[in-house]
Amino acid sequence: MLTAAITAALVVVSAGVALGLWASSPDGDGAPAARTSEARSAATPPGRQPSPSPTRSYPLSQTPRTIPAVRSHTPERGPGWKPASGARVVVNDAGLADEGRLIAGELKLSYAGERDDARAGDVRLALSGDRGAGPESYTMTVRGGRVDISGPADAGVFYGTRTLKQMVHGGGTAPEGVVRDAPAKERRGLMLDIARKHFTAGWIEDRVRELGDLKFNELGLHFSDDQGFRIESGTHPEVVSAQHLTKAQVRRIVKLAAERHVTVVPEIDSPGHLGAVIAAHPDLQLRTARGTAVRGAIDISRPESAEIVDDLLDEYAGLFPGSQWHLGGDEYQALTYSDPQASFPRLAAAAREAYGPGATVADLATGWLNDRAETVRARDRTPRAWNDGFFRGTAVRPAEDIQVAYWTGKEIGARRPSEYLSAGRTVLNYNDEFLYYVLGQPQTFVYPTGQRIYEQWTPRVLRGTAAVSEEYDDQIAGGSFAVWCDLADAQTQDRVADGIRLPLRATVQKLWDPDPPELSWARFRALADRLR
Repeated sequence: MLTAAITAALVVVSAGVALGLWASSPDGDGAPAARTSEARSAATPPGRQPSPSPTRSYPLSQTPRTIPAVRSHTPERGPGWKPASGARVVVNDAGLADEGRLIAGELKLSYAGERDDARAGDVRLALSGDRGAGPESYTMTVRGGRVDISGPADAGVFYGTRTLKQMVHGGGTAPEGVVRDAPAKERRGLMLDIARKHFTAGWIEDRVRELGDLKFNELGLHFSDDQGFRIESGTHPEVVSAQHLTKAQVRRIVKLAAERHVTVVPEIDSPGHLGAVIAAHPDLQLRTARGTAVRGAIDISRPESAEIVDDLLDEYAGLFPGSQWHLGGDEYQALTYSDPQASFPRLAAAAREAYGPGATVADLATGWLNDRAETVRARDRTPRAWNDGFFRGTAVRPAEDIQVAYWTGKEIGARRPSEYLSAGRTVLNYNDEFLYYVLGQPQTFVYPTGQRIYEQWTPRVLRGTAAVSEEYDDQIAGGSFAVWCDLADAQTQDRVADGIRLPLRATVQKLWDPDPPELSWARFRALADRLR
């Protein structure tokens, strides 16, 4: 009798293991995957065993492996879900049609539109009406042979579909249970320098798709610099480079980005980095008292300089409908001279006329930034500028709503991130120590690695390798990985895409959840390779 009982028990256990093979970690290491305290407590609740759903023959599910990792998973017992013939995607609101059609096409399901008859095998997308949750949050429930993804806004529902897509990548199964997920940082971006190097529209569209799948929500386009001006212009066609994007191409990029909940953030950098504009308008180039031309710098004492830049800002506001605008403001070469007032008496005189007898060239440059901020603010855009466009000790203060894109501590008179934060400013992290991919590795730059970002960087590491105080965390709105093309021919665009693949994934992992990741770098990299 005892032998027979043991044999029967072994049969039951073996069956349970066979049925539960789907729950192995998708990255193949076989390690338990539940990462949150919620998941652990659900696995072994005090005083009782978890209720099976639908049967005890299934082991508790394991946390899905995705990039970025989901922040909470409550495991349950059940077979999970995978796409099957005849399964549908249904929505509870017509506003989710784009999200529904996209995931249906990706998983080879039929899109049934707005319905209330979700059945086994279906994926149901729903707006939850939960006004207390963030617009990018979502809940995904895998139970009863179907998937329900809900969120307070379409962005969160879209991110839920990205999680589902990764779960079932390559024939996998979405594990039974409930995912609750939301980003730690509201701005998660990639910035592309398309001014120094022409990137094709198709290549940029591929990056948009990649960003959407990884839950990034910004694509910055730096399209004007000394080496080129890369988008068609109707107001000033004379400044546009031979190789450029047409407005029709840009509209397609912006439309695709909107469908993926990615905001395109344009940047016309000024008053420096305007060489392409100056080439067509040499009379606007800044010159020293001796008549020496200053590379890339426009003469901000001339009204015509403001007119042409504002013309361009106004024109492209109609092309880029997002809420954000990057004004640049960095590396105005007049302020690298030991005595800007003596070297540029015309600028000094204009500063005194505008702001009083003690005003300096730095005051004039700050006034220029404020005026450009007013131009984009009138178009309902939130302005941002590089941190070296904010100057210490000026009588003219930068407008309070200009956000700080902090990239370096190497500028003359460098200010620590805490100076901006203690003043109450919103800061975005572009730390050049970790997040700058500079073609050709000029000066002291080296190509960043995903491993270094993954293991050492967080959004609070704004400058160098040291983190700012945790008290400032809420003022750091997010960050951006940046591709700069200083030596444009050092890499092809396809090589750039390959070179930034792992750094992008590491960056979004830390913007989505800045806590130390559960996976080792080796396992994270293997997961990234599996999900390609």
